[in-house]
Amino acid sequence: MKYFLTLALLLFVYMSLWFVISLIKKRNDVADVAWGLGFVLLAWASFNLADASGERVLMVCLLVSIWGVRLAWHIYWRNRGNPEDYRYQQWRIEWGKWFYLRSYLQVYLLQGALLFSIVLPVLLINRNNGGSLNSLDFIGLAVWLLGFYFETVGDAQLARFTKDPANKGKLLQRGLWAYSRHPNYFGEISQWWGIWLVALSVPFGAFTIIGPLTITYLILHVSGIPMLEKKMEKNHEFAEYKKKTSRFIPWPPCTISSS
Repeated sequence: MKYFLTLALLLFVYMSLWFVISLIKKRNDVADVAWGLGFVLLAWASFNLADASGERVLMVCLLVSIWGVRLAWHIYWRNRGNPEDYRYQQWRIEWGKWFYLRSYLQVYLLQGALLFSIVLPVLLINRNNGGSLNSLDFIGLAVWLLGFYFETVGDAQLARFTKDPANKGKLLQRGLWAYSRHPNYFGEISQWWGIWLVALSVPFGAFTIIGPLTITYLILHVSGIPMLEKKMEKNHEFAEYKKKTSRFIPWPPCTISSS
């Protein structure tokens, strides 16, 4: 229990520091950069706290680091030089005089709690180090690699598309975006299911399913796809795009309307 409490306290301090950074920068979207790096912090902190060793723990910590650092850098570079993300701008208006308190509790501490839930498979793997890699580990790695491909390629395609002034007012409907309206989100969720499959190789690993279930629910029903599609609905191309392209799971276009 001390192991998990120590990591939770570390995460509390980490998210509180990012709240201070948001006050200095006067923009709450720094929380999006903190998100990926928070997973990296807990992965290696738990690695050291548990005095972990072995192929499995090293593999998982490296996978989380690759994912978290890439995501943080991608978001930082995307936001660099731009106004604060539209979601946080809207909350500044809606929350009024309670903005700072709600930001700390709702954006930083709540996000920290969700982060802790999602990273549980990694924490348990690090605590139960040892043992050789088995078939479940390689299946989990394969699922993670598939997800990493969809997230990184999807993000890169979208970045190139939005950078081109000729595409202003248009929706990206080619590449991976022809098979899913959110291939990057599909990739992110797949990566965490892949890590959970690796966790099945350690005692009580199955119970950490709360991790991939949390990220799946958040993206599909809360802060991921619903918020983004609400914004996309304002584009005149979205109605037709929605009809021919799978909502989430990659699928050949024009054969289904949603998944």
